[in-house]
Amino acid sequence: MHALRSLERALAETVSGPRLMRYVTDLARWHRHAGTPDERAAADYLAEVLDNFGYATRVLVHDAYISLPGQARLEWNGRAIPVKAHSFSRPSPAGGLEADMLYAGAGRPSDFEGLDVRGKILLLEGVAGPSAAREASRRGAAGQVHISPHEHIHDMCVSPVWGSPTDEDLARLPATVIVSAAAEHGSALRDAVARGPQRLRLHVEMDTGWRQTPIVEASLPGRDPDHWLMFSGHFCSWYAGAMDNGGANATMLEVAQLCAEHRDRWARGMRVLFWSGHSQGRYSSSTWYADARWEDIHAGCVGHINVDSTGGAGNTVVADTTAMAETGAIADDLLKTYAGQEWSGRHMHRAGDQAFWGIGLSCLFANMSEQPSEPGHVNPMAAVFGGGDRRGAGTGWWWHTPHDTVDKVDEAILVRDTRIYLGAVWRFLTSPVLPLGFAAAAREISAVLEDLQRAAGDRFDLSPCLDRAAAVERLAVQLTREVSRGGERPTARTREINRCLVGLQRALVPIRYARAGPFDQDPALALPLLPGLDDARRLAHLDRGSDEARHLTVRLIRARNRVATALSAAIRTLEDCLAGAEEPR
Repeated sequence: MHALRSLERALAETVSGPRLMRYVTDLARWHRHAGTPDERAAADYLAEVLDNFGYATRVLVHDAYISLPGQARLEWNGRAIPVKAHSFSRPSPAGGLEADMLYAGAGRPSDFEGLDVRGKILLLEGVAGPSAAREASRRGAAGQVHISPHEHIHDMCVSPVWGSPTDEDLARLPATVIVSAAAEHGSALRDAVARGPQRLRLHVEMDTGWRQTPIVEASLPGRDPDHWLMFSGHFCSWYAGAMDNGGANATMLEVAQLCAEHRDRWARGMRVLFWSGHSQGRYSSSTWYADARWEDIHAGCVGHINVDSTGGAGNTVVADTTAMAETGAIADDLLKTYAGQEWSGRHMHRAGDQAFWGIGLSCLFANMSEQPSEPGHVNPMAAVFGGGDRRGAGTGWWWHTPHDTVDKVDEAILVRDTRIYLGAVWRFLTSPVLPLGFAAAAREISAVLEDLQRAAGDRFDLSPCLDRAAAVERLAVQLTREVSRGGERPTARTREINRCLVGLQRALVPIRYARAGPFDQDPALALPLLPGLDDARRLAHLDRGSDEARHLTVRLIRARNRVATALSAAIRTLEDCLAGAEEPR
């Protein structure tokens, strides 16, 4: 692998900051809202650039359910307060929505305890999101006013429905009128409602419905005609979207060009995909592609590398980027090599255009670079990107605002981020054996199962799954040892190993990351690892003979069967592959 690594380092040195910034500047000419002429102009631009690199490029156009916020205002005590509406809010009725205001904390389930929110406009802390929207809708609220953590209001999508909704999903869309106010105005409302009842009126215009939206797809084959890497990011934006997602689109173009210049080294092909409908359609394009190309992806895709918001000014931290257990080693090595940082081990979370977990794609990266976490200072974006003990604290304050302009992109940081992505794509394209470590994935499964078994105690038996996870790890370690003895030249044996690794993705990714199964999408809400079994934690707190415990046990048995069956499939895949190593060649 030495020659491939040397070429990777040499390519990384050729990443061009001026060229990256030119792409960012070009894309920022358009406000790339989903399904608009500006977005289509940007799609045509991307397709032309990729054509010039030698890719087979096309713009796919599909129907998507898109929600573009219009004018919004809040009236209170004769004052008009500036607010911003959010994608998939309900529009207000003619004359506005008038109701009493009720403070409900951050809108978590516990914040609603003891409150009758029916018909009320709720005052809620923090950036608007799908979880609070779902809770408020479920409990009969009429509206929501979110208090931004600072003077800026961030455009958000509040729908928990992933992708364009089906007929069954329509009832799960938000049922309330939803706006956000800046911290100053939200604080005034909070203080007022603490003194006594307050009456509000919300005016919100929304443009929600079906639109034609574009996907830019650029393909190049490698030596293996059957397998290809998915390299993707959204190109739609809020406003100019220079960082989000112009920086990422620039990264994608640079990586696509530099890798294409050395196609002779590719062991497998690549599709570079630019999505629409990221925020304004809740990942509608990537989900459409997962649905429309399901068999194609299942048969040939060897993994998914996603790019979002590279190059933001001050975004010095990359250690908290996300990866799956099997892509963790490559993530750690790339971050050390090109940024001098050690990967924190943060696993993928339910966000971004990660619409392919049910199909079974191992994934690497999404949002990468973040502002550093500072003691005593809470970045308002940290809550959106995930809390806990983290080194990163979300992207810059300009995220999802009109201030996301070219001056918010730092050329040196964009070069650093692009080098990391170049290394990731290069290794997936050129390594004779795919850079995936499924022994780590099996250890992760075992650790989660052991934790669930401790929580459930004698109320539920997970030993069949634990035994099989241990077997997967043992066999995967054997395969890793064989791979470590291989060389740079592809052989019939490396092709067998790669088929095995693709099979392991299909078996093990869905049980760790998807509850809904291979053909549907989970909501845009947080999911734990092994989500189907996670409610085993509840059993120890329920009366043994209760209906609730018995109903839950029925569901957990089915989830256990699914996990055990997937682990058995992984064992068979590994055993068949390892048996091939013993045959004379």
